[in-house]
Amino acid sequence: MKKIWFPAKKYGWGWGFPCCWQGRLVLLIYLAAAGILPLVFHPHHDAAAFYTALTLLTALLLLICCKKGDKPRWRWGGKN
Repeated sequence: MKKIWFPAKKYGWGWGFPCCWQGRLVLLIYLAAAGILPLVFHPHHDAAAFYTALTLLTALLLLICCKKGDKPRWRWGGKN
C-alpha cells in the first residue's frame, strides 16, 4: 500500500491539506514558486509567459496529488 501525502476531502471532490511532511513540502514549494512568478514574469507586461508558467506549475502539483494522494472522487461526508 502506498503512503498517502494528500488525503481526500471529506466533502466534495479533490484533496485536503497534506497529512505528512512530504506533502507539506510540495505544497510549500508550490506556494513559494507561485509567489515568485510575478517577479519573474510580470503579469501586465508578459501575461502569456506568466499564465503559462502558472498553468504548468499547477499541472505539476495536480500530477503529484494524483500520484501521491487518495483517488479523487466525489465524497458526501460518509465513510470512504
